[in-house]
Amino acid sequence: MNKPLQVGITGGIGSGKSVICRIFKVLGVPVYDADLRARELMEHDQALIDSIRQAFGPATYKTDGALDRVFLAKVVFGNQEALAQLNGLVHPRVRIDYESWSGAQLAHYVLREAALLYESGSYTTVEKMIVVTSPHALRIQRVLHRDKHRSRKDIEAIIDNQMSDEEKSKRADFIIQNDERHLVIPQVLALHQHFMTQLK
Repeated sequence: MNKPLQVGITGGIGSGKSVICRIFKVLGVPVYDADLRARELMEHDQALIDSIRQAFGPATYKTDGALDRVFLAKVVFGNQEALAQLNGLVHPRVRIDYESWSGAQLAHYVLREAALLYESGSYTTVEKMIVVTSPHALRIQRVLHRDKHRSRKDIEAIIDNQMSDEEKSKRADFIIQNDERHLVIPQVLALHQHFMTQLK
């Protein structure tokens, strides 16, 4: 089988892209969760661990070797320079990990799921882009229900720091509307059929 078609899927916090990805998984499509893998690599990739510790100090990791996420969040929150430095360490390792993973998949196409595919520049590693959109108020409602530790102000700040749905949609090859007015399963099935039959 030829190399799978590389498809990116993104959406802002509360857009429901993870739910959409679960539907693709049910259809047998391999999905790479870049955000989850980034967290795993930050705890298990020794070269990355050493780089993070060197950049942000020994307190970044606990005595048992686990990443101190609370400490790191305090370091980078509101500090664009520190955040850019962290991303500059993590994203290249995720890219290598993704390339290794995708090369091992026996499928017509694979999905690379990430909240910041555009912002991180990782969209350049895929051939097609899906953007999941949802109304602002609905996104906030979903996150408030899901993440009990976040306030409305916290969620608004995250949304403000992410690329807008409008900008993402302009760049997208395909859009899935997850607004509780359009059925999502038919939208996913239509895209699945398209990718399965597309000549690469």
